[in-house]
Amino acid sequence: MFNATKFLEQFMGNSASDSSQQGQASDGMSIPGGNFTGGAVAGGLIGLLVGNKKARKMAGGLVGYGGAAAAGALAFKAYQNWQEGKQVATAPVATQHDLKQVDPRFLPPVDQNTTNNFALTLITAMIAAAHADGHIDAGEQSVIFDHVEKLSLDAESKAFVFDTLRNPPGLEDLTSSVQGVEQASEVYLVSRLVADGDHPAERVYLQALAHRLNLPADLVAHLDHQVTGESEG
Repeated sequence: MFNATKFLEQFMGNSASDSSQQGQASDGMSIPGGNFTGGAVAGGLIGLLVGNKKARKMAGGLVGYGGAAAAGALAFKAYQNWQEGKQVATAPVATQHDLKQVDPRFLPPVDQNTTNNFALTLITAMIAAAHADGHIDAGEQSVIFDHVEKLSLDAESKAFVFDTLRNPPGLEDLTSSVQGVEQASEVYLVSRLVADGDHPAERVYLQALAHRLNLPADLVAHLDHQVTGESEG
């Protein structure tokens, strides 16, 4: 059984530990309707999912720097700000310093090797969010498939990506194994990284996901701020 947590790192990219993936994506890659540049996300497959959306710095660049750990840091920072009653507009945004101070409840266990775990849930959530506005058509799927084939993923990881892209889960299936507000926060956050809400269908999807995850509206606002907000310091 493949290591799902390692797969999540490869999926999101990590400039500190995944240099081989960076090299494969650093030249950029054209896809129908847009362009993917590996620098923004350090070569992670998440970059392909946002490929034909407007160019933007993803969470202030933290995701590209820290990979999967950055998603946990962003979700944890939003959770802390929410618990402390901070105003969303001026709440601090997670930085590289926060990567080393993430509550373990916001990180997938490093030794998980089963197919039913949080790391795979996060990957599935990102792929499902990419389908929210219908922008992954057959042509774009083909480009993504071709790119995945060139990456240093094992056969099971590639098969998981292909199967999930072809048949993304519904919200009920996606959220059925999510445990607690900590995991729910991170599932929403990684989905928000992919579905930026510019398209009406994306907004509807994110609202439905937050509802299914039982996330309070003010916590959702803090999670959104971690993706789009600017640091005040």
